[in-house]
Amino acid sequence: MKSRIRLCLAAIVLMAAPACTTNKPSEPVAPPAPEAPQLIGRIASIPADRRFVLIQTYGRQTIKSGNILTTRGPEKRSANLLATGESLGQFAAADLQSGSVEIGDAVYSQPTPQAVPPAPEPAPEAKPPETLPE
Repeated sequence: MKSRIRLCLAAIVLMAAPACTTNKPSEPVAPPAPEAPQLIGRIASIPADRRFVLIQTYGRQTIKSGNILTTRGPEKRSANLLATGESLGQFAAADLQSGSVEIGDAVYSQPTPQAVPPAPEPAPEAKPPETLPE
């Protein structure tokens, strides 16, 4: 009789144990605030074929290969550029991807968004203990 009571108490304790754990829901991760484009230079030269441009950078700006650049000019003109990584002194080259550019248009660097780490997976639930046959 006492062994059955102990067995029942042990089963109750084992079934209640997962409910007592502190599985706090993880706090939602706020997405990083988007950064504003940064003015890095101006269009200095456009070859006749208009497939790429030379950018005159302001200060000690470095334009890395693969950076996404945008231009803005008068009359709401804009273009998308892709930095080639080629540079000489304060001048850097970029391929024209879309839009139209003119000499003197402002060039902005678009910050690349940071990857958001994936949410941790919830722990699997524990199985209830099996009951012994009587």
